[in-house]
Amino acid sequence: MSKQSFDEALKVGRPPNIIQLFPNSKALIISGKFIDRAMLAGSQAIAMAANGRNSFVIRGALRAAQKARAALIIEIAKSEGGANAYCAINYWNIARIVDAACNEMDITIPVAIHADHYGIKNDDDIAAAKIEIPTLFEAGITSIAIDASHMADDKNLLASIALNDVVPKWAGLETEVGEIKGKEGLSTVEEALFLIQGLNAHDIFPDWIALNNGTTHGIEASGQGIQVDLTARIHEALAEYKISGAQHGTSGNNSDRLRQIAASTRTTKANVATALQMISWGLEVNDYGNAILDAEGNFQKVKDAGVTEVMWSEMQAYAEAQGYKGGNYKKLNLPFENKLLGQPKAIRERMIQRVEDFAYNMIVNVFNAENTASLAIEAILDAGSFDCGSKANRIEDPRNWTPDRIKERAAQIDSDKGPAGDFDD
Repeated sequence: MSKQSFDEALKVGRPPNIIQLFPNSKALIISGKFIDRAMLAGSQAIAMAANGRNSFVIRGALRAAQKARAALIIEIAKSEGGANAYCAINYWNIARIVDAACNEMDITIPVAIHADHYGIKNDDDIAAAKIEIPTLFEAGITSIAIDASHMADDKNLLASIALNDVVPKWAGLETEVGEIKGKEGLSTVEEALFLIQGLNAHDIFPDWIALNNGTTHGIEASGQGIQVDLTARIHEALAEYKISGAQHGTSGNNSDRLRQIAASTRTTKANVATALQMISWGLEVNDYGNAILDAEGNFQKVKDAGVTEVMWSEMQAYAEAQGYKGGNYKKLNLPFENKLLGQPKAIRERMIQRVEDFAYNMIVNVFNAENTASLAIEAILDAGSFDCGSKANRIEDPRNWTPDRIKERAAQIDSDKGPAGDFDD
């Protein structure tokens, strides 16, 4: 990838919100659509979507992608960075943090800023979302996941249709069917087809679909993991709609299983969240970043890695006082971000370096995404624009997908949504 190509991509590839926010920036922040295109142009490649729960994860992921010459997605979910966030990194500051880091560290790979799991759980959420979603794009978001999977199939589809007008046409778009619940409530071909066909009839063409294909958010202790065959069947059924897969819940899945997803499905985006958080703190992890627990269920800190032992003791004491266990350690991000930023430079650097090493290995040796940065830049230059358009065209008849027909069709779907509960990541 030549400097001339990069400079030309900077001129034409940054969307209007990014140009307005960062007029003099040298960071190539782009629509998520181009990241998907780059992975499709590669050979069974998946883009890492690194959940930026803290500043160290963001910096480590950017450095890893730069080293691998890989296109990258930095994201934050509504539960992590929305109005009731448990992270200091949020929907409204993540683009500014990424842009500043890219300019400071001379990052020259394309990066999308993704609002992950923008959850819609009821009709009231739709009205609120129509106000809030535009503010996300005003703050630099370039891709979004409208996630109404918490609701029944007809309401999921209708919510996505209702919110389409507040998502810029140039932005990356992800949709979801089936909450991420592990082995319970697995998504079906019928459910996925219903959602994508209904969207297609309304001229809505998502770049990605996320499924409940057997994983969970957070720490995964079971061996269930990603159901590769199920994922492949659903992706194949959706092939004519030209939609890629987004893999959620990578924690708990070893490298071989993730390589199977890359080789056997149409997945081009994989979220990595809890693993990067734990690694930045210095916890002992296995091959795929899942934190290792001792016999009493406690995390094991690696000496002289991540945060200092004194800081880790303070974090543990705070967690105990709040009643945090296991995956709920994620709630330490908000109260400790500033304390971690106030550690000596050497400590901050080793936190970042640990994330970089893990992310680099995953990008190169698991997700097969090395050298995809140039493919994204080629896609930008081919489009000559910040908007590469949709991969799909409308093939469904809108007359068959009116609100009444959607409700009738949904009533015929035989599905098991799994147990009720809070399955936010």
